[in-house]
Amino acid sequence: MTDTTPSPGIHHVTCIAGDPQQNLDFWVETLGLRLAKRSINQDDPSAYHFFFTDAEGTPGTSMTFFPWADLPRGTVGTGQVSRTAFRVPDGSLDYWEDRFDDYGVEYDDRIERFGETVLPFRDPDGLPVELVEVEIPDDDPTVPWTEFVPEESAIRGFHSVTLWEADPEPTTNLLETMGFEEVASEQSEGDASGDERRRFAAQGPVGKYVDVLPTIESSRQGRGTVHHVAFQTPTDEDQAAMRNAVQSMGLRPTTQINRHWFRSVYFREFGGVLFELATNGPGYASDEPLDDLGGRLVLPGEFEDRRDEIEAGLPDVTIPRAESAEADD
Repeated sequence: MTDTTPSPGIHHVTCIAGDPQQNLDFWVETLGLRLAKRSINQDDPSAYHFFFTDAEGTPGTSMTFFPWADLPRGTVGTGQVSRTAFRVPDGSLDYWEDRFDDYGVEYDDRIERFGETVLPFRDPDGLPVELVEVEIPDDDPTVPWTEFVPEESAIRGFHSVTLWEADPEPTTNLLETMGFEEVASEQSEGDASGDERRRFAAQGPVGKYVDVLPTIESSRQGRGTVHHVAFQTPTDEDQAAMRNAVQSMGLRPTTQINRHWFRSVYFREFGGVLFELATNGPGYASDEPLDDLGGRLVLPGEFEDRRDEIEAGLPDVTIPRAESAEADD
């Protein structure tokens, strides 16, 4: 392995949604995550970019979405993140099944995976998501957001992502270069059934697992699929070293790109999944007070000069609030 600081784990996962209001309602009200940042797709400012996190936007908790209302439904398959899993406290899956029944969420029977209980479900665009019961330590860095979901059941950042790969071996070598260690394998249940699932672990406390599964399922990017997965390279120096290590394997990482709340390097791994290396700073509170995260449309850098034009092209949305939900009951 090259001389790099191992990645502590997942930084964020970015997905493709359809209707922006439906996306907001589900991830804020139904799942209880905080809208920590309401912005635009910096590569397509005609579309929103929503960031859903814990109470403080802790690295390893950000599920982000590009909502493109007219985009066709995608197909999850080879060369994609096929499942994104979140941690929830031990004993909370009964709460979540009841909540999913109340909100009409499509979910499957629980399964056991590597000794943990997993509840698979789908968001309104068909995105495959999972909740995994874990013991949350007292010193856990995540801070639960409790506007809609009580603390004892609240989502506490990422557990893992599952990669579907036609040929897993080059990807597993890459993960090891990035600092992930293979810690277990088992026959898969409920996901490309019958294949061997291999689990790789980072050293960080949140978003530490990447599972790799072989599959030849065809894929198509669209609504209900993951656009990319980002891994933490906490400092610029960590990121530069990791970029060099990735490049030395024959991959083609971009130069660093300023994403306003973090700085990023992108590359497609050997199987086609788009990976990102993301710094942990400056963070979501760098341009809004912590108490008011997500309270306004934030336009990074040069986009602020185009605010009137950009706002006129975006659909109106309403951020779910607990007091509004109670008034409707």
